[in-house]
Order: sequence, then structure tokens, then C-alpha cells
Amino acid sequence: MNTIGILGAGAMGGGIAQVAAAAGHNVIVCDQLSYAANKCAKNIQASLKHLVDKGKMTDADAYALNSRIKFTDHMSDFEPCAMVVEAIVEDIEAKQIAFKSVEAMIATDAILASNTSSLSISAMGAHLQHPERIIGVHFFNPATLMRLVEIIPALQTNQVTIDRAKAFVDSWGKTTVIAKDTPGFIVNRVARPYYGEALRIMEEGIADIETIDWAMHELGGFKMGPFELMDFIGNDINYTVTATVFESFYFDPRYKPSFTQKRLKDAHYWGRKSGRGFYDYREGAPARKTPNKDQKLGEYILNRILVMLINEAAEACYLRIASRDDIELAMTQGVNYPKGLLYWADTIGIEKVVGMLDMLYVEYLEDRYRCCPLLRKMAREKKTFF
Repeated sequence: MNTIGILGAGAMGGGIAQVAAAAGHNVIVCDQLSYAANKCAKNIQASLKHLVDKGKMTDADAYALNSRIKFTDHMSDFEPCAMVVEAIVEDIEAKQIAFKSVEAMIATDAILASNTSSLSISAMGAHLQHPERIIGVHFFNPATLMRLVEIIPALQTNQVTIDRAKAFVDSWGKTTVIAKDTPGFIVNRVARPYYGEALRIMEEGIADIETIDWAMHELGGFKMGPFELMDFIGNDINYTVTATVFESFYFDPRYKPSFTQKRLKDAHYWGRKSGRGFYDYREGAPARKTPNKDQKLGEYILNRILVMLINEAAEACYLRIASRDDIELAMTQGVNYPKGLLYWADTIGIEKVVGMLDMLYVEYLEDRYRCCPLLRKMAREKKTFF
């Protein structure tokens, strides 16, 4: 069984290491910070104990899995690896430096993979001797539970690397989708309106956070409302991803970040992990406000956010960021949406979606609400996605 290397012993690195080891691989986790490696090792052991306690794994299997994971602070230990997955800080220069160092330690046919959520894979490969073997493999947190992995070829990536990387991840029990190397790939691009439009509705005073979360969860069927989800992800992370996508798309207003969320980030009101975010999670905190369960208001909130999500999914399809089916898979398995957005568009009616987007555009006169040309063409020709 091929050896897999993981660069970075954070939450994502540890999760990917556990996934690869569960598939039978020997795994080498490299981190120069000993406390990070120790914490990662303890987290993996705690995760395995939880599985044993729930009867999903035997003690012997947990011991065998854990024994396949080794920790080191030397990149030279990556020498036998067939693939090295980078899971370090989300900074392009740091990743470029790391990949250049790793490349010198491994075989010329070993795969260099990045777990980046939005940065350019092509830029990471620009300074490599063999850029044809770099690729993005974007896992979702927690990697042990989330089935989706986005596979992102760089401009330089050859077909052999694509096929081998996909085969590795498929064999780990994951569902893979292929995405073009553009900011945010599929999920972090298409999902931006779930947060951005909810923030706009709140900032305009149309509804409070409790009511918006109620509408999206109870009426829309989403597992978490947008404000609950931002607090769960972390407002520091969510804001940074939005700002990165906004800048990367040359400040397209569709991805414009919110000052409200920036202030929470600046104040370290990051959500669950810090004790405060949009909601207060501290012990003894006041009970949450009761949402306004007015049906008409709830449907307005749901439809406004939903058509923005559909518009973004249609745009990804129109610009060939990914195939129709991969976009649907990404949004249902990557972020657990109750339905695929393109199928949802068919259910609502393409003409109705276009009409709602046009109403928003006329009201605000912002390019943020421009309708995707694909949706407009489909409405005119009475076509559907499925």
C-alpha cells in the first residue's frame, strides 16, 4: 500500500491523515511545531476511541490504524511517499515555499496535492521543477465525516496526475468532483450568497438573525441557518474566504464581504470556538430571541437567498467551472444542501427564478443581482437543467 504524506498537523491535516490510514495507507505527518504534532496525535486517538465506544471500530482496528500514522518534523521523511497533501496556513507564498521544499525530497512521479479552499493551484506549481504533478484535493471539515473532495487540476497538471489523485481519494471512500482552478472552486464560490445575502437582509433590518436562521432551516430544509453556520465555521475563517474570493474575482460585487462580519472577526467574536459570534455561547448567556415566524416574511427570506444561490450555481455551470452533475454533488454532499440547486431551479421554475433576480436588480441597481445569461436563455427557450 502506498505511503501518503501530510504536511501540517492542524485539524485538516489530522483528519486527512486519519482518512488515509483508515484506507490502509502508511501515513507520515510532518509539522515543525512539536506541540501541533502532539495535539494532532491526541485528537486522532480521541477520534478513534469515540469510534470504538460507539461500536464502529474494534480496539484492534483502532490500534492498527493509529500505528500506521507516524509524526516527524523533517520533510526528508516524505521520501517514500506516493502523494504528499499540503494542509498548512492559507497563504500562497507559504504554500509555494513548502511545495518547493517537498519536491526536492520525493520521487519525480509522486503527487503534490494542496488542500487549499480557494487559492490558485496553478500559482503553487509555477516554481516547481515538475509542475505537471501538482493538483488540488480540497477536503471539507471534518475530513473524517464529510464525503466530498474537490479535485482541482492546475493549468500545468497532466492527466496521469488527475487520474491517480482521483483514484487515491475515491479509494478512501470519498465522493470526488472535478473543478476548474478558479477562486473558491465549486462549493466556496457557489455558497457565498448563503452568507452574503443573509447578512444583507439582516443589515437592511428586514429580519433579525434568529428569523433568517428559522426561515432557512424550517422552511428551506437547510441543516443550519446561515448565522448558525457562520458561527460554526468561524467568522474569522468565513470572512477571510469571502474576502479572498471577492479580491480574486477583481472585486465582483456578488462576493462583497460584510462589515458586520468583519467587526465580529476583528473583535474575536468568531463563533462557537471563541464563545461569542452572532450568537452568545458562553455559560449563562441569555436565551436566544424568538424568531418572527411570519410565513410571508419567511418565504421572502428563503426565496431571496435561494435565487442568489441558484444564480451562482448556474454561473458556475455557464462558465464551465464544473459539470452540472458535479455542481449538484458538491452542494448536496459538500455542504449538505437539502436539494441540488439546479434541480431546485427546475422545481421553482427557471422563469420564476429569473423574474425574482430581475426584481432584486431593479430594486437595488447593483451588479450583485445580475442574472446569469444561462438562466435567461433557458427561461426564454423554456428549457430545464434536468
